[in-house]
Amino acid sequence: MNAATSIKRAMALCRTPVALFTSYSAVTGCLLAPHGSFRIDLAVFSAVFILACGASAFNQYQERDIDARMERTRHRPLPTRAVSPFLALFCALALIFSGLAMLALAGGKGPAFLGMMAVLWYNGVYTYLKRITAFAAVPGAVVGMIPPAIGWTAAGGGLADPRLFIVCFLFFLWQVPHFWLQLLHHGEEYEKAGLPSLTKALTRRQLTRVTFAWMCSTATAGLLLPLYGGLTSAILSFSLIPAAAWIMITGIKLTASQRTSAFLFTAFRQLNAYIVFVMALLTAQGLFNSLP
Repeated sequence: MNAATSIKRAMALCRTPVALFTSYSAVTGCLLAPHGSFRIDLAVFSAVFILACGASAFNQYQERDIDARMERTRHRPLPTRAVSPFLALFCALALIFSGLAMLALAGGKGPAFLGMMAVLWYNGVYTYLKRITAFAAVPGAVVGMIPPAIGWTAAGGGLADPRLFIVCFLFFLWQVPHFWLQLLHHGEEYEKAGLPSLTKALTRRQLTRVTFAWMCSTATAGLLLPLYGGLTSAILSFSLIPAAAWIMITGIKLTASQRTSAFLFTAFRQLNAYIVFVMALLTAQGLFNSLP
């Protein structure tokens, strides 16, 4: 096996794009916090990235039987036996403990505790709930709230601050339609894999309406960022309006008729682009705040 193949398999096992997004959301919290610095930003980014890689690898170890039955996931390293379960578990635990140790060194006990809670909730609660309820995405979305809180506390912020609350609330709301758009696209695969699916509990039209409601809630929460102090720049704040309208229009199109897989994939990407855009605005705000 050459080095390029090994790296490719490691990236697939750790789902590095998801880990990068998670670590960026943590840095967003750092940038908005009162005592952030480049050193803290870099340390938190690295620690959360390693922790997220470990949690993803552990999740693939936990769900290797389900992944083998789904078209979307059957090419992952464990179902294809490119990586053994023992090696996957060993790497996952090593990454998780390394990430937690780095968080403790970078920000102290608070960020490390939040990191541990994120792993326990994702790999313990959410992964278990996926097997027993079709509504697992709602409690599972709590995981998305934790990375910004890790960055915020590592940079000296308090958990009771309203700026942190609205950012975490936005990430919570975004994760639910993010998952349900995937479900609309791949619902039959979840059913074939033996997982509870909302496509059985609700008609497709009902599910699109529920997803639309969550998309609108996400866009509305974004508009609340200036009111809670998350954004103070007028230019950055007004930029939220067209972005929110874009997501709401996408949601309206989603409910208008039976949409194709191509449209569902486009809506999924647009929702993700929206949250990245908001994170970029928050990053810009944090950089403005750090100017002398």
